[in-house]
Amino acid sequence: MAKEKHYSWPAVPARNHRRCAGAALRRCAVTATARAGPRDLLHSAPTPGPATAIQSVHCYSHGSHETDVEFDARWVTYFNKPDIDAWELRKGMNTLVSYDLVPEPKIIDAALRACRRLNDFASAVGILEAVKDKAGPHKEIYPYVIQELRPTLNELRISTPEELGLDKV
Repeated sequence: MAKEKHYSWPAVPARNHRRCAGAALRRCAVTATARAGPRDLLHSAPTPGPATAIQSVHCYSHGSHETDVEFDARWVTYFNKPDIDAWELRKGMNTLVSYDLVPEPKIIDAALRACRRLNDFASAVGILEAVKDKAGPHKEIYPYVIQELRPTLNELRISTPEELGLDKV
């Protein structure tokens, strides 16, 4: 009898903002306010004052807190797994897209490289489409992400949805 393959993904508990109260609720909030530039819209930057320590923290229902740096490192590590398969790639992207944020270019870079290792061009284009969709009304975020990813896109020979004409469909 064949042994079943065990799939794993990062331990990402579901968000439950109702369980956070008072000051903890402020830690759970993800704000995307227009600041100096598109980089600031990707992750909120600390502002002077007592709230500085809690602005860049992700809150989960079980009470653990994760900084932006830890969050980014966890996802880059996930997508850099040499034995990642197509299901794990899709699961990771679906989980990542479910968050109330636009992924950092370094996370997207790792995901695109995973697509290349799997020879999955469709998923690579889908990731770029998801990033554009996540940027929402903030029109400066997507061009910034593409600008940061341009060397990777050229190296991996991945076309953007705009280069493929998918934005006109």
